[in-house]
Amino acid sequence: GVVEGDLAAVEAYKSSGGDIARQLTADEVRLLNRPSAFDVGYTLVHLAIRFQRQDMLAILLTEVSQHAANPAMVCPEVTEQIRREIAASLHQRKGDFACYFLTDLVTFTLPADIEDLPPTVQEKLFDEVLDRDVQKELEEESPIINWSLELGTRLDSRLYALWNRTAGDCLLDSVLQATWGIYDKDSVLRKALHDSLHDCSHWFYTRWQDFGLHFSLREEQWQEDWAFILSLASQPGASLEQTHIFVLAHILRRPIIVYGVKYYKSFRGETLGYTRFQGVYLPLLWEQSFCWKSPIALGYTRGHFSALVAMENDGYGNRGAGANLNTDDDVTVTFLPLVDSERKLLHIHFLSAQEIGNEEQQEKLLREWLDCCVTEGGVLVAMQKSSRRRNHPLVTQMVEKWLDRYRQIRPCTSLSDGEEDEDDDDE
Repeated sequence: GVVEGDLAAVEAYKSSGGDIARQLTADEVRLLNRPSAFDVGYTLVHLAIRFQRQDMLAILLTEVSQHAANPAMVCPEVTEQIRREIAASLHQRKGDFACYFLTDLVTFTLPADIEDLPPTVQEKLFDEVLDRDVQKELEEESPIINWSLELGTRLDSRLYALWNRTAGDCLLDSVLQATWGIYDKDSVLRKALHDSLHDCSHWFYTRWQDFGLHFSLREEQWQEDWAFILSLASQPGASLEQTHIFVLAHILRRPIIVYGVKYYKSFRGETLGYTRFQGVYLPLLWEQSFCWKSPIALGYTRGHFSALVAMENDGYGNRGAGANLNTDDDVTVTFLPLVDSERKLLHIHFLSAQEIGNEEQQEKLLREWLDCCVTEGGVLVAMQKSSRRRNHPLVTQMVEKWLDRYRQIRPCTSLSDGEEDEDDDDE
């Protein structure tokens, strides 16, 4: 699109979830076979500059700059320290199930200090850190998140969709954003995902095959499909599937809840099929005692994953949610629904034949792996707990530096500038 000057093709790529910051790989450059135009590492912005597509360049740069102010991008030095910390906290379990795992429990929440900012500055912050399109699709087009007034208002458990890189890195980005607040830029998590799948292939293959038993395949076809799933994990930019989420739950040692659209749709709104991503992914192959019960939440919209995070609150004590939380004022508790807006229990992925059982047995399983309670309104929820005081100091440092950027914005200055402009126009 950029090379031919076809703006419509670029817009179609963007609207389908394409990542304008994605870089060309060596394999892609060889395939394109046009060294005068394409180099390894080039993005659409590089191509727009090389081919002097000024109209496209303006659009592309606006898109990039709009979201260049999230915590990971504003504080590159601290972000690099966090990446090294994540790499250092990844270990491989000894024994038959040699899966990688993270030693630290970290949960990212938006700081409550945001509410101290002037309304216009808050709006600018949210424009830069949130994915408004995803938020709208999950809230308005279908009641997938924030459908419960009780959870969203009285229990301060509103979820916010964070913006991240599109294309195939979005699942890994969203997992790290929901925990450490950064992207998987150096593919550290992707490598741990691939190595875990490879080194524990038999364990995950058995669960995956049980998961797909409604398909009637020859053994060779099963093996081919499994090899493809393994290959996806190793390729930066390659889109990932349910199996990869299941493995990531084991690397995190905590459940992952995906709130997602139910159908794939064309750009004309036609239903193409079921997505099957929504549901709960439990680290079933670990011992329960080795795992944390505090989950993370992800959103799924047409080919794209986003981190869903809450905002810090002032603590709960016992706020009538159906359980005595015994928490101090520093702990933020977010109540994540384990049912959809129709009060149907979320699907639990990758259960064995022995674990599937009826709905009552599945609820019992959820209560074993998650801290659950039932709200006064009758909603079954999992409790996600986080604490600013106990959070990783590097994450706290990154968030503070990011917030300082907005604290320094003076909305009254821009307002007076605007008033002067109006006066000039009147003259």
